[in-house]
Formats: sequence, structure tokens, C-alpha cells
Amino acid sequence: MIVETLPVPAVMLIRPKRFGDARGYFVETFNAALFRDKVAALDFVQDNEALSAAAGTVRGLHFQKPPKAQGKLVRVVKGAVLDVAVDIRHGSPTFGQHVSARLDVEGGAQLWVPPGFAHGYCTLEPDTIVVYKVTDSYSPADDGGVLWNDPSLAIDWQLGSNTPVLADKDTKLPRLADLPAIFTLGDESGAVR
Repeated sequence: MIVETLPVPAVMLIRPKRFGDARGYFVETFNAALFRDKVAALDFVQDNEALSAAAGTVRGLHFQKPPKAQGKLVRVVKGAVLDVAVDIRHGSPTFGQHVSARLDVEGGAQLWVPPGFAHGYCTLEPDTIVVYKVTDSYSPADDGGVLWNDPSLAIDWQLGSNTPVLADKDTKLPRLADLPAIFTLGDESGAVR
């Protein structure tokens, strides 16, 4: 596994090794010991899968509040996405900054989004399937988010000519400036490596 630290250092791009031959390829998509050694000493409790039918589907920017804060290990098994993580940890030198990465089947890269980040993605191809591991189970009472098109974030979602397809709830999320301090850098509920 190759781990690349991104400009917001807590978020990491992970490239599992692929072994290919005439039949196709084999890849170990997750190894707990390697993940703990190279990325974070956290346990995953649930795997999720989401199908987005249309290119230009934007899901996010979501997070869960402590005590149910989630870290996410995200990968694509069909299609492609622009995956985005926004630092919402108060006191962080990168607070309000975001990083993005293209995740697709061909490259096989995964994005580690630790607790303390708002996460979202935009599908770049139709019928895209995203799977992700989370470090805590879903809690509707702790669900939170930041407006996907908050001008202060200046995220280029790479929509091209696509009209964004959004859940109604994602159009009503607060801007980052209106979000109370939920995570603080170094706070254990926002576990940072």
C-alpha cells in the first residue's frame, strides 16, 4: 500500500498494490495491520455502498458530530468521483481548506477522511458505485453538514455541463461560517493523527 499525504495532511490518498496478469488483477483493498501502521489506529465498524445514477450527483458535504464522529475510507467500484474533504477542526492551520482527489476503478485509489472533516463527492460518470468503511455507525441525531457550494470553500466539483443532482437536505445545510465549533484540533472526539 502506498500512502500519500495531501495538502491538508490528515487526509490521505491510499493506493493499494495491484497484481495483474492476462486474467485481470488481484488487489487487497484493506489490511487492518497496514492501515493502523501507516494511516490511523482506528477500527471500522460498518461498510456502506451508494449508487448514483446520474453524472453530476453531489453527495455532501457530510459529517457526524461527536460522540459518533466518523472517519471514512472511500473507494469507487464502478465509475468515477471527485472526492472532497473539508477541514472543519477549529484551531487547525488548514481550517476551512479542502482537498480533492479523483477516485475511479482504473486507478483503484482510496481516500482516508478522518473525523473532523466534512466529506462529499460528485459523480463524474453515470451509474457510479462508491463503497466506504466508517469508524462509527450512522446516527441521525449526530448528522451534520456544510453547504456543498459554500462560496468561501471555492470547491470546483468538476460538474462540466452537468446540472448538479442533490438531495433536498444538502441544499439546506449551513455555510462553514455559520457552523458552530463542533471539532477542535487534537480533541479526541475528532481523532487526528
